[in-house]
Amino acid sequence: MRIDALGAVRAFHDDGSPVALGGPRHREVLARLVAAEGRMVTTDTLVDDLWTDPPARAVGALRTFVAALRRAVEPGRPPRDPPRVLVTEGPGYALRLPREDVDVHRFEDTLARARHSPDAVTDLGAALAAWRGPAYADVTGSVWAQRERTRLEELRLEGVELRAHILLDSGEGAALVAGLGALVAEHPWREPAWGLLARALHRAGRQADALATLRRARAMLVGQLGLDPGAGLRRLETDILNGYEPLEAAPAPWTGHGVRLGPRTTVDLARTLALAGGEALVHSRRDRLAAVRAAERTGDLTLTARIIGAYDVPAIWSRADDPEQSLAVVAAAERTLAALGPDGPADLVARLLATVAVESRSADLSRPGLERAHQAARRAETLARQQADPALLAFALNGVFLQSFSSPGLAPVRDRTGAEILGLATRHALPDFAVLGRLVRLQSASALGDLDAAASHADAAEQLAATTEAPLVPVLTRWFRARATAALSAEPGGPTAAEAAAHYRAAEDALRTAGMPGLHRGLFPLALLGLRLLHDRPAPTDPRLDWGPYGPWARPLVLLAQDRAEEARAALATVPDPPCDHMQEALWCLTAHAAARLGERGAAARAVAALRDARAEDAGAASGMLTLGPVARYLAEAEVCAGPHTSTP
Repeated sequence: MRIDALGAVRAFHDDGSPVALGGPRHREVLARLVAAEGRMVTTDTLVDDLWTDPPARAVGALRTFVAALRRAVEPGRPPRDPPRVLVTEGPGYALRLPREDVDVHRFEDTLARARHSPDAVTDLGAALAAWRGPAYADVTGSVWAQRERTRLEELRLEGVELRAHILLDSGEGAALVAGLGALVAEHPWREPAWGLLARALHRAGRQADALATLRRARAMLVGQLGLDPGAGLRRLETDILNGYEPLEAAPAPWTGHGVRLGPRTTVDLARTLALAGGEALVHSRRDRLAAVRAAERTGDLTLTARIIGAYDVPAIWSRADDPEQSLAVVAAAERTLAALGPDGPADLVARLLATVAVESRSADLSRPGLERAHQAARRAETLARQQADPALLAFALNGVFLQSFSSPGLAPVRDRTGAEILGLATRHALPDFAVLGRLVRLQSASALGDLDAAASHADAAEQLAATTEAPLVPVLTRWFRARATAALSAEPGGPTAAEAAAHYRAAEDALRTAGMPGLHRGLFPLALLGLRLLHDRPAPTDPRLDWGPYGPWARPLVLLAQDRAEEARAALATVPDPPCDHMQEALWCLTAHAAARLGERGAAARAVAALRDARAEDAGAASGMLTLGPVARYLAEAEVCAGPHTSTP
């Protein structure tokens, strides 16, 4: 059989007769397995992908869909024979079909061959012609399908450009004018497409039109993005003016895998994918770094600076999802800054400095690294305020926000930064940064215990996310609502602790596949610990809990809950100062509480000194995702333990 998903999902038997796939859910299950490219997809993942709010019998419904699909795709299979196409594998299902029998995979493989060999251009043309519409066109409302549509549409556009490139290099191409004209009309930011259109016009003997096209490209790039055309387009214009045969609009560097990259194109795609979350976010980080490295290999400083600074994806969390990748980007930005020197273009320098500030997440840095990142943030802000570029200033302020965790108690400072980001984004139609501003203000209001204000910002962020297709936002606001439920559970007449724990569990399930391990690891156990402390209960001791980066601060309380006081005392003695991040108040409060329980005056005094300026805040609530209760509570017990000379005014 064969399956087509480049358009509406459909399937055909070997004799060409259509397979009756059933209803929308049946088609979505099949489509999701196609997207997995033969890999097993767990039952839990399929349920999460099929339903935003899974019904109680979701797993049973999924099994019904799978059984119906198996009957449809293998109608002649004897009842006791195992399936050969849609198979059960471990805790999930997989689709077993040769890649050439699935149009999505066939297209991807043809594109890969064409990247390596121009001889595949005929096959590439046929593969492009096989598209019947957007991929998975009839799977609407699913985050995974939108993510795949975005990825495959970028590959389709790359294929169109690659085919044109090969044909123009081989001496053909005059017939490409109409198609390339439509391409730049629909995707005006794709600089390589403008160059290809100009080459095709020149090949057709239309030199004046070719030059006019390049001038339109320049006007669009400068007017809309504030960017001059790249070296490739400038060289192409010179060649046409001089009457030379233009060979290439913009030479694309090779990656280590033999794949040609158009670095701006690649960064634009990476930026788009980053906002989709999940696997797309993981791919986004990988592709962004590949584009940076490819740009560095060209030796073009201006291009490299643009590529590094173009990935202005708003960032809300102070711990990197991939610290090694972040450090590599920071190193590239610092190399480029050094090469540009003190007289480099102010806008590029500001973007590079903002990149250093945003990628230097405070939880992953030493004190000298924090100082460098803090300085980069302030320099970026100063330069950005001198430019007439609201998006650049918003990006720079994002770096200022991420570097504003230098000590506990700075929620009011962060709220002012969030308010400025929100104001800029609202005035200048920057919806992604408007979401960031709302989330920063949500966190700040949460830290200050103003749940009504925080809820208002959560509602507004969700409304923005619905219009900008930002599926990660509801994941974060769901955690805030769980945090609010936990806080209310400690109030008379509020929800029970069990209900609050259930809210945290639901939020954890949503976060698990969001592609943000820097946020995910350890968050759920820490939230449960905070809930137990709100209700004066011992720490959770389930050995299956992954405390992630918060383990050293939780361990003394876990040991105390197991009546292992001496081991708890030893663990407390080795606890370091918390990193300067969203959770520092929470971790200092865990230290304060363990010190008070164990009567350790030295540890209590350290906690008192750190928490003095955070007395008015809620522990852990700076994250907007959990709470341990008022800092004042932990500060008071630590002051009693530490003695009379450590109390705060």
